[in-house]
Amino acid sequence: MRLPIILDTDPGIDDAAAIAAALFAPQLDLQLMTTVAGNVSVEKTTRNALQLLHFWNADVPLAQGAATPLLRPLRDAAYVHGESGMEGYDFVAHNRQPLAKPAFIAIRDALMSAPEPVTLVAIGPLTNIALLLKHYPECIFNVRRLVIMGGSAGRGNFTPNAEFNIAVDPEAAACVFQSGIEIVMCGLDVTNQAMLTPEYLAALPTLNRTGKMLHALFSHYRSGTMSTGVRMHDLCAIAWLVRPDLFTVKPCFVAVETQGEYTAGTTVVDIEGRMNRPANAQVALDIDAIGFQQWVADVLALAP
Repeated sequence: MRLPIILDTDPGIDDAAAIAAALFAPQLDLQLMTTVAGNVSVEKTTRNALQLLHFWNADVPLAQGAATPLLRPLRDAAYVHGESGMEGYDFVAHNRQPLAKPAFIAIRDALMSAPEPVTLVAIGPLTNIALLLKHYPECIFNVRRLVIMGGSAGRGNFTPNAEFNIAVDPEAAACVFQSGIEIVMCGLDVTNQAMLTPEYLAALPTLNRTGKMLHALFSHYRSGTMSTGVRMHDLCAIAWLVRPDLFTVKPCFVAVETQGEYTAGTTVVDIEGRMNRPANAQVALDIDAIGFQQWVADVLALAP
């Protein structure tokens, strides 16, 4: 049985690799994609997502989501992904359009009509998921779990303590972690180890047309270099769905700090249980990096 998933994303170069895996991993059934402002504006993330779906001729509906965080102005990551969010490859023109409803309503409709619980996968800021919880809490019954790329039990990559996706909209993240949904958190503790090697990157253009496209994007990606390897942050959330055996996870209480010039967006992960609070997330703390690299090679080889 293929696992039904909904993917909330902000493409983004590493998002492109994650979307490829979500589409072509035979264990997964990607039923809906939604976009959110994060790596770049939501107009750009939506354009990028539609370009990718057209590139792969994928029959997956897409809904555009939140243009700004719940309470804050958007701080994007164009300095990592380029101004367009996916610099380096010229996609062909198409006439695809997003659904005529916001992302959180599209997610709600998909959940309410699904014959079995659906796994939500969020690899950008959690704004759309927070809006869903706020407006349609009744649909939570049909969420199997939420798997996120975000947070850190240690240092950050946007501020000293905060990971980018959480720091962009900490109020949304706090809402999600307080919701009672079963959460799997794939944060920087594992994603900083999830590298594609220079040798694999050099061979990508010979793999298939997907490999050529990703190679062009990775050449413009500033989370690593082609000569030292690149980090596949978002791809870890998809990998956990298919190969949870690659990860070391621990149930922990996670709080999201929303206050402070230097602390907002920090995920406080109580690994030692010092706060005496029940766990609200399965936190990935380590990854089999070699096994991850092999899985990526296997799944990308299945793409066109």
